[in-house]
Amino acid sequence: MDINNDRVILPYQHVSQKVLLGFLLGFSFLFIAVSFYFNSFEEIINGQFKILTSPSNLTTDYFALTTVGATFFNSGILMIHSLVLMKMTKARINGPLIAAFFTVAAFSFFGKNLYNSMPIVLGAFSYAWITKVSAKKSLLAALFGTALGPLVNEITFNIGLPILPGILLGNSAGFVAGFILPPLAHHFVGFTKGFSLYNIGFSSGVVGTIVTSILRATGVVIEPVSLLSSGYNLPLSILFFFVFASLLVFGLYQNGWSFKGYGSITKHSGQLSTDFLEKTGFSLTLINMGLLGLVATTFVLVLGGELNGPTIGGILTVVGFGAFGKHLKNVLPILLGVILIGYLNSYDMSATSVIIAGLFGTTVAPIAGRYGFFMGMVAGGLHLTVVSNTSYLHGGINLYNNGFAGGFVTALMIPLLEAVHYHREQRRELREPVDPAEEIELEKEKS
Repeated sequence: MDINNDRVILPYQHVSQKVLLGFLLGFSFLFIAVSFYFNSFEEIINGQFKILTSPSNLTTDYFALTTVGATFFNSGILMIHSLVLMKMTKARINGPLIAAFFTVAAFSFFGKNLYNSMPIVLGAFSYAWITKVSAKKSLLAALFGTALGPLVNEITFNIGLPILPGILLGNSAGFVAGFILPPLAHHFVGFTKGFSLYNIGFSSGVVGTIVTSILRATGVVIEPVSLLSSGYNLPLSILFFFVFASLLVFGLYQNGWSFKGYGSITKHSGQLSTDFLEKTGFSLTLINMGLLGLVATTFVLVLGGELNGPTIGGILTVVGFGAFGKHLKNVLPILLGVILIGYLNSYDMSATSVIIAGLFGTTVAPIAGRYGFFMGMVAGGLHLTVVSNTSYLHGGINLYNNGFAGGFVTALMIPLLEAVHYHREQRRELREPVDPAEEIELEKEKS
């Protein structure tokens, strides 16, 4: 590997698409295999039926709704569905798509299923067709946009409609949501300036808030729920520590059994869009994902939390974004900020709501990457306080509530930080002596 301008250059084209596809497909089959360790085929099928036909508002832990096996099977099926969409659109697997793949896998533990995802995916691709845009350019919006999956289940099964009108209206609502998300996400990235990694989470929060307001105006009650499981820490901690340690070991093997070049990842702020797979190569990306998975799992267990659907979802999302913006240097300040504010305000630090605020709160990790450790802690603490009050707005039909809250945190902090940074740079430039030769060159360029 050559190092040039503080970046490790491991050409992205040297990692074949077959290797990347095999890596993601392996995860899919692993989760399906794990499902049969926990439950029988009959239990998994019955659990799948219940997952598909039940309301899934935030926070509906599929472990508690059905069984562990049915939940892992649901995640595996949706991962394969994501890969099918990638193949259909002929998309090149990169950092953003790996992040989307793991995010779909993550939220399949508490809210996403094949039934409530399909109309949103169709809506996103229909937008591409109507606007004459390549389908692969709407793929990220289609995958991330399944954040609004609970909207489909809620209208279909939980507002008192007969089953056929419920199916029709629920799928229509999901289709419309998927159709409008791509242009909204493109617009709202300017709102957060790329400092919140879950950009579609903010867009979905806006859509979810408007839809929920309309439904509430008609007398429909839509509220977040709290259906959580417990008691699975031992088997699941063994499983996930093994999986993430394997990622780390395989990455080290590919990197010549060393961490050489890992510093090139941590030098990036992570601001959208930072594709580590393209910038630093597959081996360092695997190392980063493995380290983040180990840290995220440890975070849950050290705080006394439960490895349930939502916390596993948080862990997998952190791991996925290890290919697209997150690394130890910008994630740790967010987690520490959440811990500090949580203890200062006497939060129950073992509560799932607090733990997932920390894990998903790493959406604002680029703030730490750009403005330093202390500002990262401030962002993490502020995120914890904001996210506690945003789920009511959309009634839990936006699964990416932390992305919604993270958008507000960045919208508040970034203009202030940019202003301070700008004036600091101005003062520094005034203090520094000007080289006459450089001044002459600048005048020549201006003329």
